[in-house]
Amino acid sequence: MRGMEWFGALASAALVAVLYVALLVAPEAVGEGAVQRILYIHAPSAFAAYGCIFVAAGASAVYLWKRSPAADRLAASAAEVGVLMCTFVLVTGSIWGRARWNAWWTPDPRLTLMLILWAIYVSYVLLRAFGGDDEEIAPYAAVVAIAGVLAIPAIRVSSRLMRGIHPSVIAPRDGGTGLADPYMRLALWGGAVAMLLVAAWLVTVRTRLERVEREVRAVRRAADAAEGVV
Repeated sequence: MRGMEWFGALASAALVAVLYVALLVAPEAVGEGAVQRILYIHAPSAFAAYGCIFVAAGASAVYLWKRSPAADRLAASAAEVGVLMCTFVLVTGSIWGRARWNAWWTPDPRLTLMLILWAIYVSYVLLRAFGGDDEEIAPYAAVVAIAGVLAIPAIRVSSRLMRGIHPSVIAPRDGGTGLADPYMRLALWGGAVAMLLVAAWLVTVRTRLERVEREVRAVRRAADAAEGVV
């Protein structure tokens, strides 16, 4: 197996192992029921989303500084995977909320800021998609990526300064679930590692695909130009 195949197999195996612990080994939290197990995908997806978005913002900054095509490809790929992970966060959170709060959505500060973060990076992805081969789009997209990352510290600050109904994950305070059992903690932090591995693998694959797509577009432009000359 080649390196990328080994990486993908490792990420998949880690995810399967975590799902086994989360679904079949870790006990249910008191008063939560089976729906609490969504936490083991919900929170790790948030960690992976943050990681991808930090990578996208950092690569965008490098692109603005050095105009590196490789940095631009990495930023575009990490942003796409970040949107995917943010979508997992919002969907799993809505499922949990429907079961626990009898509502798919509530204007909690942390939830609202996560939705804003998702919307910013969706706009980034759409800007890149509709911009096509126009290289002048890349700097504007880079600015969006860098500006969007500011939503992450805002989410963290809002959870501490603005009292919302989103439960605490680690400690049983403010109505939080708490993770008293060691298997619960294993499922959560193991899930975080697994989702980060999956995200890293997806970003790597997407970056390679992005490079190939750009090379194909460059060849097509050269061929069209040659035909025009002829």
